[in-house]
Amino acid sequence: MIDHHEILTRALNSHVPEVVPVPTPLEHAPRLSERLGRPVFLKREDLTPIFSFKLRGAHNRIAMLDERERSRGVIAASAGNHAQGVAYSAARLGLEARVVMPRTTPAIKVEAVRRLGARVDLAGDDYSEAAACCLELAAATGMTLIPPYDDLDVICGQATIALEILRQAPPSLSAVFVPIGGGGLASGIAAVIKALRPAIKVIGVEPCDSDAMRRSLSAGRIVELEHVGIFADGVAVRRVGDLTFELCRRYLDDCIAVEIDEICAAIKDVFEDTRSVLEPAGALSVAGLKRVIGDGSLPAGAAVAIASGANINFNRLGYVAESAAVGEHHEAILAATIPERPGAFLEFLSALGPRNITEFNYRLASRVDAQVFAGIEIASREEGPKIAQLLRERGFECHDLTDNDLARSHVRHMVGGRSAEVKDELILSFEFPERPGALLKFLSALGSRWNISLFHYRNNGGAYGRVLCGLEAPPAAREELRNRLREIGFAYQDETANWAARLFLR
Repeated sequence: MIDHHEILTRALNSHVPEVVPVPTPLEHAPRLSERLGRPVFLKREDLTPIFSFKLRGAHNRIAMLDERERSRGVIAASAGNHAQGVAYSAARLGLEARVVMPRTTPAIKVEAVRRLGARVDLAGDDYSEAAACCLELAAATGMTLIPPYDDLDVICGQATIALEILRQAPPSLSAVFVPIGGGGLASGIAAVIKALRPAIKVIGVEPCDSDAMRRSLSAGRIVELEHVGIFADGVAVRRVGDLTFELCRRYLDDCIAVEIDEICAAIKDVFEDTRSVLEPAGALSVAGLKRVIGDGSLPAGAAVAIASGANINFNRLGYVAESAAVGEHHEAILAATIPERPGAFLEFLSALGPRNITEFNYRLASRVDAQVFAGIEIASREEGPKIAQLLRERGFECHDLTDNDLARSHVRHMVGGRSAEVKDELILSFEFPERPGALLKFLSALGSRWNISLFHYRNNGGAYGRVLCGLEAPPAAREELRNRLREIGFAYQDETANWAARLFLR
């Protein structure tokens, strides 16, 4: 087993200075520091030539190849940033490069790889499917495979970030937060820091819907996820590496998972301090840093978050801004029932008082009661439930939907309300890969056996689109429907009993 001293030695002798000749900045984040009550620094890996730390590991691996391996050219599978690192390094060394990327990869990353001169093959809907195709192509072409994370030379290239941090950070440094996908960055940084400054905590951060490392460390063995979320596409892997798992198990102090809303809030935090826009995976460590400091479980001292990448599609920014308000606890989403009579709206708003209303949705559904969907600006997470309780005390039935994903993703964008014509309805939420023909594939596979009673889709710029679908299915036919949906293979969740659906759609 490779130990931390060997990784330190290899990092000190790496080829990374050939492509990153000047260490990336370690910048103080004044606004975050003030809010969190301690010095916070950002390691700006988004300022490398490919706007990601992945250049370090990719180049270190390729530079280690012998002449025979170089003559074959290099090939890699990647959701984006590793692909750019491979393409950049290959172009610098004059090698042929080919990259297999998921069809759901953001266009900005695909085009960046092509501009660097690499051939791009699009295959599969996630990294695992692209990696399987890459292995077949490598065997067929004889090209040299450059792994994205589970490789010693790649890990040692990423580990050079830890060397720079220890030179740049103040003596009071107590913790470093690192994003985790396959684990190459976290294992390299953790090993070097434990070799040189073992008292410093190294904490890995994953999205809640792609937490393969956290689950693996908890189980004491590698756990492969059946499905991964793709919002933070740069860390969306079903299975971590064998070597990276062993290194993280030995040298990582903790591994936590954060919600999408927290990631979006972290993107906003970094923008306000630096005027730079990170990609979701790039802001993971900032979200984790905020979570742990907020919990009060971190020792005193300065904290560093790795700003690991900035390859984000422009059309995703609207969704990020919308979700950041919830993630930083500046908006509460409430559903209230008010009498359907003149003056009821005025009574409702009077009960709210002089608070800022961020959203207000209503559609006539009956002549007795009205359901109102309201967004309200708040100063802290605790304020939302207090407002809901205040409204209940004033005689309005009220539900706090702030943490209800169905309400945030679909209901707030829908109008029309209930329909008396719908019978035996199931309401299901799906994830569709954002590529041509996905919706047609779903509807064709579903067939005409069940009537679609509701449909809402919204492209938020991610690799997967979110779809809400109502299907009329009598109880006796529901097992048949579920079997059909399993055959189709798209991830889905039954939302029929969700409070937001019950209040506004059923």
